[in-house]
Parts: sequence; C-alpha cells; structure tokens
Amino acid sequence: MKKKILFVVAHTDDETISSGGTIARHVKLKDKVYAMSFTDGVSARKTNKNKIVKERVAASIKASKILGFKWIKNLNFPDNELDSVSLIKIIREIEAIKKKLQPEIVYTHSFSDLNIDHRIVAQATLTAFRPEPNEKLKELRTFEVPSSTDFSSSKFKKSFSPNIFIPIDKFWEKKLKALKSYKLEIRKPPHSRSLKGIHNLAKIRGNQSGLELAESFELIRKIY
Repeated sequence: MKKKILFVVAHTDDETISSGGTIARHVKLKDKVYAMSFTDGVSARKTNKNKIVKERVAASIKASKILGFKWIKNLNFPDNELDSVSLIKIIREIEAIKKKLQPEIVYTHSFSDLNIDHRIVAQATLTAFRPEPNEKLKELRTFEVPSSTDFSSSKFKKSFSPNIFIPIDKFWEKKLKALKSYKLEIRKPPHSRSLKGIHNLAKIRGNQSGLELAESFELIRKIY
C-alpha cells in the first residue's frame, strides 16, 4: 500500500545526507515523500550569508527533484540556535504539518547528535507525534547524519543504535547526484561528510546487515 512519509529535518541537506537512498526507494515504491526543515542552515556563518542562502535553496529544490520528494515547509529559525526558540513553537509547526499530511512513517534526527538543532528537532518531533487515540503514525524512525551523529559523544548519555537497515545499492547513484547538489556542504576526504565518507558509511551499514550498501535507522516506535 502507498504510504505518506515525512522527513522532519533541522536543515536542508540533512534529508539527503542521511537518507537519500531511502527516500529514492520510498518513491520507487510509490510512497508519497515530504520533508520540512527549520533553518536555512547557514545564518550562523559570518560571510556571504545571502548568497549562500540562495544557493542552498536552489540546491534543496534540485535534490528534491532528483530524489522525488516534496518540500512541504521550510522555516527560517536561527541556524545552530534552535535552543533560543520556544520548543512549543517548533512543536506546533510540526503538528500543523502532521494535521495536514497524517503521515504513516516519520523520520527525524537522532537524539544523540552533536548538533543542537538536530537534538531539538528530534525532541519536538517525538512530542508532536506522541501516541494518542486514532493516531495515524505507524512508525517513528531516527537517522544518522555524518559529522553530527558520529561526532557526538557518550557524554550526552545517548547513542545512535541502528536496528533498521535499508538497502540502497540500487539508489546510490541517485543519492550521489543529489549529494552533489549540496556541493557547498560536502567536505573533502577523509571528512565523514565527504562523498567518500558517506559512501564508506553505506558500506559499513551494509556489512553490518549482509547488504551491499545500506542506510541505517533507529526505530523509536512501531504500531501494528
């Protein structure tokens, strides 16, 4: 059966870096995939903000067309300062999209990420999709973002422990093309957010699950 899928991300690019292959796979299965973001991802930087914002918007549109998903809302809360925004404001933005879409599967950030925006979006998503009578959500999954999830520490008292592995070998080329749309956010090897680093992670997750290439997720809740 066709499903409605929602990715709740802090910044445009998080969806592609973490889950580009999975998004393409959902689209191949005829699922309807949507995404919402909360910051422009660059306002914390000191130079060329306006230029980079425009380039990033263009990149996010290009990536969405390549992978086949739709941006349903892009907010402009302060980048790397979501902790300065009332949590209830963030929750209400998610709840508004929840009411509109009624998605069956939701993906969001790991609670263990180093990036503060990621952790706050994860918390807000969990709250917005808290279990209630007649809830449409069947699965809540968290993903990993290279250079945030892997740069974290056990000192946060949380860790990303994947228990879902999705094969993406048939969708790697499409993910790679979408990643290249976000060229300003891609680093040089041996950085984990380099194209090589992201590919290596897909190999590792594949090795861990008997697959060629995989993206991994942590299941927070599943309702049958």
